[in-house]
Amino acid sequence: MKLLRVGTPGAERPALLDQNGTTLRDLSGLVTDIDGELLADASALARIRAAAEAGELPPVLGADGLRTGAPLARIGKVVCIGLNYHDHAAETGAAAPAEPVVFLKAADTVVGPNDTVLVPRRSRKTDWEVELAVVIGRTARYVEDDEDSLSYVAGYAVAHDVSEREFQMERGGTWDKGKNCETFNPLGPWLVTADEVPDPQALSLKLWVNGELKQNGRTADQIFPVAEVVRYVSQFMTLYPGDVINTGTPAGVALGQPEPKPFLRAGDVVELEIDGLGRQRQVLKDA
Repeated sequence: MKLLRVGTPGAERPALLDQNGTTLRDLSGLVTDIDGELLADASALARIRAAAEAGELPPVLGADGLRTGAPLARIGKVVCIGLNYHDHAAETGAAAPAEPVVFLKAADTVVGPNDTVLVPRRSRKTDWEVELAVVIGRTARYVEDDEDSLSYVAGYAVAHDVSEREFQMERGGTWDKGKNCETFNPLGPWLVTADEVPDPQALSLKLWVNGELKQNGRTADQIFPVAEVVRYVSQFMTLYPGDVINTGTPAGVALGQPEPKPFLRAGDVVELEIDGLGRQRQVLKDA
């Protein structure tokens, strides 16, 4: 299923993109929202699926003019994996890490897939990063090596891990200052349930800036695949339904380009997509 939320910020309502990919179906008669509580409730998800298959879901009225919000409400935390593609590590001059590089983004950085992205004040090095986002569907705590780590995954989405490289790398401390600026995590358009993504290591990721293709990678190039990321992160923190993991970006970011590096500015347009997970488009604006 392709689950999403539509409407003005703070007033989104749950919806489903039907199998033909053209009509939004209203879920508000079945569920109050798409969040961790819903993802952890197998019976509720089964009711949605049954209603969709039976053709019982009404269309969303006025769908053409509705904003698409982030497909998940009340996110607990956004866990991010850095330097997780061989080609991206190489372009930044870093060695492939021996263990996943883990950092956090605040949940309030998450916005809709087509919302405006704000270039922070005094920013000189705002960068782009297309990423596969993993959405947790059941509590993962100390997942064992022999467990099916992917069984903890409810679904997948497109994430844009926007980053300010000067704040991240040149201002001291950890990466937090360059990763947690307002609007720095567009998510969606859909939360695609895991049954529609049988192999998360077989997806292509692409990103364009002002119509020019900048990133063109595949999740097969991940240093630590999704299953290992879920298992590994669960050793250090408990993952709850509705938590999100951004699993890293392939080569092609501005940081890896020759000088003068083409960092983002107000007025730039960024578009990104992942196989089967949809497409985003953001126009940048000064904060």
